[in-house]
Amino acid sequence: MKRLLIYLSLLLVAACQHNQHITINKDYHSIAQDSRIQYIILHYTASDLQHALYLLTKGQVSSHYLIEDKQGQIYQLVDDHNRAWHAGISNWQGRTFLNSSSIGIEIVNNGFTDTAQGRIWHPYSEQQIKALIVLLKDLKARHKLAVENILGHSDIAPQRKTDPGPLFPWRRLAKEGLAVWPNEQAVATQTAVFDKLGMPSTLWIQQHLATIGYQTPQTGTLDDQTIKVIAAFQMRFQPDYCIGIPNTRTAALLSVVASKNFTIPK
Repeated sequence: MKRLLIYLSLLLVAACQHNQHITINKDYHSIAQDSRIQYIILHYTASDLQHALYLLTKGQVSSHYLIEDKQGQIYQLVDDHNRAWHAGISNWQGRTFLNSSSIGIEIVNNGFTDTAQGRIWHPYSEQQIKALIVLLKDLKARHKLAVENILGHSDIAPQRKTDPGPLFPWRRLAKEGLAVWPNEQAVATQTAVFDKLGMPSTLWIQQHLATIGYQTPQTGTLDDQTIKVIAAFQMRFQPDYCIGIPNTRTAALLSVVASKNFTIPK
């Protein structure tokens, strides 16, 4: 009985200690802070809405937001301050595993269909893009994000991913201040220079891709890995020619983007 009383007394003391009220003073705030969110990554679902909702809520992948294709309805599936599993193995400007520092936005879109005549990409709806613009403006303002850090999945994982694809309207987003866009006059001028002097070396192309942020081999060889990175770059800035083989306009775009000569397109 004595041992039992001692045991109960110890439990009571432990419970009292556990329930002690903690007072935290929140009157002071450091100026040396910012949002943990540094990037926004844009994806297509490669499926319809119902399948996407199932995968993103019941499966091993997730995203913070999902935009459906009919009315542009926005679903929030993960709180901004929690980590979602959307980026996978990723790299941008030397930063890796971007799940921990990014917000993922999935857009309902089937991606592409491969046919005997070639690959057919599926367009986005006007309702989706309008909703996306509103959402991006809100997120960019709340998290004080640099416009350079709004990226596609193919930018951060070019060896594995092609989303959001060449039909994604990056130029339109740039008009809204939500994406970078190269100075088109500078691109035209630089294209003329390369047309006259010839293409730069493959190593030059690889170096410029790396300067922009892409994880790129630095071998001087136009290997399969490099072709995939070039294709990712072209899907963003040269969507009418995203075959992974550079031409003089690709080289001009690389030069202008790497030098951060950006403008708001007309």
